[in-house]
Amino acid sequence: MSDHTEPQKVNIAESGRSRLYLGQTAINFFGRRLIGVVVSSLLLVVTIISLAVQGLNLGIDFEGGTSWDVPASSFTVADADDLLAQAEIDTEGSRIQLRDSESGSFVKVQVRSISDAEAREVRQLLADAAGTSVDDVNVNVVSASWGSDITNKAIRALVIFLFVVAIFISFRFEWRMAVAAILAMIHDVVISVGIYSLFGFVVTPATVIAFLTILGYSLYDTIVVFDRVKENETRFAQVRVGYGDVVNVSMNQVLMRSTNTSISSVLPVIALLVIGSGVLGASTLSEFAIALLIGMLMGTYSSVFVASPTLALLKLRAEGWKKEGADHVQGEDLRTLVLGGSVSRRARSGETAAPKGSESSQSSDAASVLQHDPRPRKKRRR
Repeated sequence: MSDHTEPQKVNIAESGRSRLYLGQTAINFFGRRLIGVVVSSLLLVVTIISLAVQGLNLGIDFEGGTSWDVPASSFTVADADDLLAQAEIDTEGSRIQLRDSESGSFVKVQVRSISDAEAREVRQLLADAAGTSVDDVNVNVVSASWGSDITNKAIRALVIFLFVVAIFISFRFEWRMAVAAILAMIHDVVISVGIYSLFGFVVTPATVIAFLTILGYSLYDTIVVFDRVKENETRFAQVRVGYGDVVNVSMNQVLMRSTNTSISSVLPVIALLVIGSGVLGASTLSEFAIALLIGMLMGTYSSVFVASPTLALLKLRAEGWKKEGADHVQGEDLRTLVLGGSVSRRARSGETAAPKGSESSQSSDAASVLQHDPRPRKKRRR
């Protein structure tokens, strides 16, 4: 009679939504890593082409320009738009916003750099259209050097951030995880910039700040996965499971948590876009929210299809995992590992399982309970 007891059976939910909620998914992320390679490669190629052909639609803060603040008592955004068209002022990259201050509401009109004579003419036209004096229309000239200073400081902050993160992850986990996390964050920023270039979104200081903010979301998703990967490395250290299995198990175990985090983060940003920008007309919020939304989605994608596969490929070259990297379990065997069980050597090597009820099947089930292969019995001395 065997001394080993059968593991407690878990009822697996029938629908994919229920399995996701209960943490019973068995998705072969490592086996689908080529999907991430293809998608990321296409996005990077599109980004490079878009940046080379049309570049970025830099706002007035980066290229310089002139702005007027017009009292909004009898003056609207539509009036300002019509007036610029009548004055034949180039409105490419211009922004017209309704803003509030302690002294009252005003319409802020911003256009690219124009001559002093044109600026004085537009100021007079705005004053006449608003029914006020010229002195009540405030004029501001924005230098392109200001936006350049903001960009340089943002780049320095980005480099310092990546350096500190690499040191922290290397000490907390290991250098391979640091490399994978840094590559994922760079991937997110580059493709986010490419999306701005492709769709012609205006790049403002708020956009730059948002790009730096999304690095935190990207890093959070990646660290959550890597922390579970580190735990499972210890769990499977003596079982001779391939590192692809370690990544697959870890990804499935934190999938529900990552999904909830992404949804709870994206919903407020969508509210900013729909209510803040669309309903209330606060266009400044849209500049920040669009970059945040793109970055959050890219961060969730990269933690699954960039950071984790990169880590697995780096670890497969390590001495301890080299021999076990070729094959990895799938299907119900993977679900067993996700739920805390173990699988037999037959399943790990990819061999076909025996039919249920047969003698070999029963011995395989008994072996799957063990955390290591059964030791051979010692021969009794006569």
